[in-house]
Amino acid sequence: MTALIAFAIFLLLIVPSMVRIVREYERGVVFRLGRLVGARGPGLILLIPFIDRMVKVDLRVVTMDVPRQEMMTRDNVPVTVDAVVYFRVVNPEDAIVKVEDFVRATALYAQTTLRSVVGQHELDDLLSRREQVNAQLQRIIDDATEPWGIKVTAVEVRDVVLPEGMKRAMARQAETERERRAKIINAEGEFQAAERLVEAARKMAEQPIALQLRYLQTLAEIASEQNSTTIFPLPIDLVRPFLGRDARGG
Repeated sequence: MTALIAFAIFLLLIVPSMVRIVREYERGVVFRLGRLVGARGPGLILLIPFIDRMVKVDLRVVTMDVPRQEMMTRDNVPVTVDAVVYFRVVNPEDAIVKVEDFVRATALYAQTTLRSVVGQHELDDLLSRREQVNAQLQRIIDDATEPWGIKVTAVEVRDVVLPEGMKRAMARQAETERERRAKIINAEGEFQAAERLVEAARKMAEQPIALQLRYLQTLAEIASEQNSTTIFPLPIDLVRPFLGRDARGG
């Protein structure tokens, strides 16, 4: 009876160290007497007690914040930038064997890369060409972390904070640009209107009757809009036929 109890206690102590369950999104990197055996899972994994050791690695995408940093752009503008890095483990063995802490190593390299890349671009690029900056960050970080079994899927520059003085200067610049565009549009409108007037004058010069018709139309418009009596001089061309008729009748 004592032997059975001792055997049961032995199993209770040994079985937990022998049996491991690895989830679908995990892999177990097994070491035997310090030597790499390989990655196993998912499912049930049996280990040799006191000889095998297993390290679990999560294969899901990790979302990592890059802390906000103050840096200088290529055109010497001080900015504060932060970013988000998305990466996942594609080779669990390399992630455990080739780097001590792959999450921390990726985070530190992302910080230094962000500072370096921002220093290579001007402020306008950071504000208007964000996709190109993100692609450059993703490519550089992915190339550096590939030997660690890490795949960087995306890097997004989240926010670019400018000094207050720079914000006011950019606001004045934008207002000046809007005024310039408004003046150009107004000038273009006046130029087009002048062209139409010149063309209309040329047509009326070719057809004098058109000028008389326009004159009569203007009289009709003024008469319909004004209640007071308005006297207009008539062109001699309009009354000349009547003058000739009266002379012949006399």
